[in-house]
Amino acid sequence: MNTDNNSIGKDDFLKSILYLLRETFEGSPETGSAYLDKGIGVLNTLDKLSAAEVSREFGSTTIAAHSEHAKFYLDRLCEFMKGGTEKVNWEDSWLIETVNETEWNYLRVAVRKSYENTLLTFAEIEDWNEDTLGEAIGIVAHTAYHLGAIRQMMKLATNAETSTTAVSTVVN
Repeated sequence: MNTDNNSIGKDDFLKSILYLLRETFEGSPETGSAYLDKGIGVLNTLDKLSAAEVSREFGSTTIAAHSEHAKFYLDRLCEFMKGGTEKVNWEDSWLIETVNETEWNYLRVAVRKSYENTLLTFAEIEDWNEDTLGEAIGIVAHTAYHLGAIRQMMKLATNAETSTTAVSTVVN
């Protein structure tokens, strides 16, 4: 740890932010967790779902839409962290709402590649500054939000299926 009272060493920051990023995408280790659901991350959550499940609308959105949006965000912030300044149309990140199995497989692979690119981007930054620090923290916070939203939609789907099955059983 850096001995300055107002600073943290690059290695310490990078270790902490990478731990949180990995846990957000890959799930927590066996002991200790930043999240309540141990072992749950974006990648293993998405891998359990079918195209039909991720295309089901909850409110005015789908899991497919959240997945594409989170991927889009990762890609854009990595570009910014590498010095990019191009204006972004954030509405474009919500264009995908439904997918077939082929599209869903492609989107899951694309999310994984965006995550891997984010790990590389973090590792390549030599001089962390206020902008790159904020963008790195933003990536973790933003992705954690979408992981939570996706998990809640999964619970809604499970509850709806259970209710439908229960009603169907009673009626029949």
